[in-house]
Amino acid sequence: MSQNNAAIIEGLNPADSFTLAMDQEIRNDGLAGSYGCFALELDQFPNIEELNHRIRCFFQQFPLANARLEQRGRRFYWCKTDQAPTFLSQHKLTDNAKDESVFHHHTLLELVNECKPRETLQPISFHLISSPSQHTFFCRWIHPFCDARGADLILQYLCAADDSTRQKFGQPASRPLVNLQLDKFCWWQKLGLLLKGKRYIDRLDNLKSIQPFPIKKPAQQLDFAIHRLTEKQTKTIQALSRKTCGLTGTSLYYIGCLMRALERLNPTAEGEAYCTPYAFNLRKQRALTPVTGNHVCALFAQAPRDIVKDRNQLFTYLKQQNQQVIRQQLDYAFLPLMWAGSWLSLEEYGKTLRLSYGSGEERSSFWFSDIGNINLPDNGFPGAKIDTMFHICQVTSPPSLAFLTGIYQNRLNLSYNFVKPAVSPAQIDTLHQLLVAELLDQ
Repeated sequence: MSQNNAAIIEGLNPADSFTLAMDQEIRNDGLAGSYGCFALELDQFPNIEELNHRIRCFFQQFPLANARLEQRGRRFYWCKTDQAPTFLSQHKLTDNAKDESVFHHHTLLELVNECKPRETLQPISFHLISSPSQHTFFCRWIHPFCDARGADLILQYLCAADDSTRQKFGQPASRPLVNLQLDKFCWWQKLGLLLKGKRYIDRLDNLKSIQPFPIKKPAQQLDFAIHRLTEKQTKTIQALSRKTCGLTGTSLYYIGCLMRALERLNPTAEGEAYCTPYAFNLRKQRALTPVTGNHVCALFAQAPRDIVKDRNQLFTYLKQQNQQVIRQQLDYAFLPLMWAGSWLSLEEYGKTLRLSYGSGEERSSFWFSDIGNINLPDNGFPGAKIDTMFHICQVTSPPSLAFLTGIYQNRLNLSYNFVKPAVSPAQIDTLHQLLVAELLDQ
């Protein structure tokens, strides 16, 4: 084996190629790249020595955490680097006259908007932002490295109290889960799935996707707004989602409510339907591999504008669409497309993912991801208690809006990620009020 090939740890799997193509699309729009982030708000300054110890153990146990992306021909690989990893970066407020909340928000914005070539990036980084009465632990990763569920497992790793528990977190499986799923089908079934997925996308592209926000370039930057609902509101919303969309339809309920809120926010936007990609997780249940194996593909929830205006009709439509996806195995139909797309250049793949075959314009009205209940060990974080948490992600412009949801300690967190100046904080505030009214069916 040549010295050049000896540096390779592993190649990107089909799902990682998907997220890398979106990283390129985000960079093409003048933004920082496909970052994902978790922020844990702590009740006090943590035990820094123990936190550093657990992070060092993580990097030792999973060498991929300190790899670098390299392109060889059209393919990308995780390769070894001689550079020592940065385990934990600390950011402290030194001017007591400054507003603590503003300091934390601005520091998070600086980290998530940091523009660096992806070949120089550490796949995952950990930061501690501290001020006299506020402390935020921040985990930032590039999406070809893992997804939100994988990062959730990494947080569980860091919240494990002893070394023996952390050792139980296994190394990645030898074969990507996308390939393992495809192995269940013979070649002619795979071809049939590919054609079925292509026809499904063609049907979606018959209607031009609504773009609720204008495209403003070149000056752009991601911003975010976090809203945390009460336990009472969360219980009400959970009951309404079960009543409206069934036991497994929580994500559809959030999506439908946001479609209606956007329609009320900007009814003059052009387009015929709201088309929304959302995460479909192929991860094996209770998997304990925090680095790879977090394979995601894009499914779509689409609703014509006239249907969105009628609440009952909208949710009936979305439920039927979702049932059709399951009944016709349209979720599996995306797998051959992901495999085929991994052989395209990033530019070709990105255009295929983003642009409608019908109009040639942006396919998504907004991005969406629901990670459900987040369960971290009680008092597992070293020397501090986790009061709240939320997550952030970069998004292409257009659509300039990503809506992320999750429940922590029985409270629903709503994370609005938006690109300025296409979307303003004032618009997000209005959108939030409209959305809460929809979620509570008021």
